[in-house]
Amino acid sequence: MLLKTHLAVGLAVAFYFLPHVQNRLAFVVIVLFASVLPDLESEILLDKHKKIKLFGMIGKNSFLHTYTACLIATGLFAFFAPIVALPFFLGYSFHLAVDAFSREGIAPFWPFTTKRASGKITPGGHVDYAVFSLSLIFAALMLIKILIQ
Repeated sequence: MLLKTHLAVGLAVAFYFLPHVQNRLAFVVIVLFASVLPDLESEILLDKHKKIKLFGMIGKNSFLHTYTACLIATGLFAFFAPIVALPFFLGYSFHLAVDAFSREGIAPFWPFTTKRASGKITPGGHVDYAVFSLSLIFAALMLIKILIQ
């Protein structure tokens, strides 16, 4: 999925849970950071043709694209910085869930199993754009709901 899609999904998730948290700004920032974190060691897709290569360039087969990594990191946060654990888990896990529907997919519980979860969504395609648009609409509706309360 494109970077903007991951950010839009992260924003929608953050705004959905926002009424239930105390430090709202930190919550949103952590969710948004975690929603793009798995792509930091692969190619970040800006659009169909523009990519930014950062660190490992390992791709969606990397350890960061697993729920194993998500759960390990969340567990460490729960122990050392509990306030970070929930927003981190939400952003990270929704990133993985969205990527599981892409053509490349993910190996959700590697190294315990190599079975891949994949779908038919092409990054930058029509469905990616629809997920981006619907996520922004949902985020806007959640923000309006928060502001009128």
